[in-house]
Amino acid sequence: MRVLVTVKPGSSKEEIVETIDENGERSLMIWTHARAHDNEANKKVIELVSEFYHVPKTSLKLIRGETSRNKVFEV
Repeated sequence: MRVLVTVKPGSSKEEIVETIDENGERSLMIWTHARAHDNEANKKVIELVSEFYHVPKTSLKLIRGETSRNKVFEV
């Protein structure tokens, strides 16, 4: 399953909101305290997505968007 993720790093809150469009595509909006520096935000996003879907971190693969706020993960 592919998940589109939009990240808001450096936020004052940590929250995940999931939306599913009419085509069944899932997307997540993630606010995190972690800054986009030294890959901190990516590490935190992987941790939050794995907790959200109840899967191990090793089962997530970042397909696109390593340096972007818009990412695509394969679960």
